[in-house]
Amino acid sequence: MKKKYKISGMDCASCASLIEMDLEDAGIRASCSYPKETLEVEGNYDQKKLMEVVENAGYNIVNEE
Repeated sequence: MKKKYKISGMDCASCASLIEMDLEDAGIRASCSYPKETLEVEGNYDQKKLMEVVENAGYNIVNEE
């Protein structure tokens, strides 16, 4: 199962990498794209935890695509 989210607040490709690493540390497999401003998440995960990790990193999930 894959879900896509729109992310705001990223300034560069390093931001996308930081989000991916933080989510990986939380046990969530994800791929983040700075140019597309999207986050694609695979598998089963806790959506509340996903939002918490992204927000703690300083970014926002705008909506689900």
